[in-house]
Amino acid sequence: MATTIAVLSQKGGTGKTTTVRTLADVLRRVGLDVLAVDLDPQGNLSDYFDVPADADPTIADVLSGRVRAADAIHNGTIPANLGLAEAELVLGGKMGREMTLRRALRDVGRRHDVILIDCPPALGLLTVNAVVAADHALISTEAQYFSLQGVEQALEIIELAKENLHPDLEWLGVVLNIADLRTIHSREALAQLRERFGEAVFESVVRQSIRYAESAERGVSILDYRPDLGEDYLALAAEVLDRIGMEEETGRVGELRAELVPA
Repeated sequence: MATTIAVLSQKGGTGKTTTVRTLADVLRRVGLDVLAVDLDPQGNLSDYFDVPADADPTIADVLSGRVRAADAIHNGTIPANLGLAEAELVLGGKMGREMTLRRALRDVGRRHDVILIDCPPALGLLTVNAVVAADHALISTEAQYFSLQGVEQALEIIELAKENLHPDLEWLGVVLNIADLRTIHSREALAQLRERFGEAVFESVVRQSIRYAESAERGVSILDYRPDLGEDYLALAAEVLDRIGMEEETGRVGELRAELVPA
């Protein structure tokens, strides 16, 4: 069965979608079959992976039970659009609504090595579905004053899901995104996180740069657009693979780094 990782954040603008799309890119380059699931009605992940805006079916159709997850895959992605917001409202009235995505992904779990779920920038029913469907939950946060509070709120959702719905769920950790460690503010935010959560905070820190937005706009991976910045995500991918027990693939990330970012 695929190892499923939900990437969540208490709010938008934390680099969550960039993290999902770049991790998917790195993992595919080291030979893993990765399915990306867009669970954000904004559909930014779908757009990045060149899924047409009018793609049909989408994750909304999967959650409603109209189609199987396998039939909603486009370019290695189960896409989302604004119709997902309506589907979330309908989902709220169903029995066992928190388990809907978990059940839906069973038919694709044997066909992939890793499933990455891009959660919406909120801690509502869609995010609960994501963490219940996942083996691991990864929190993305930005280097801002309220980052600690946001991580604690996201962690509450993970703990509630673990206690009541999915006892095998594991918190993979928290990654600091959009960080300018030249500033005191960012360094203090990182220090706060490490003081509170210790080794759960990834050593890898993703630097702040407009180049991420530029690469997304051009549909080019940051690994190719600016390999020196992509190195942050190569380091993060290696840590993620190590934490989920994929040691062989961790080594391949090192080889990829040597190829893309020569010494």
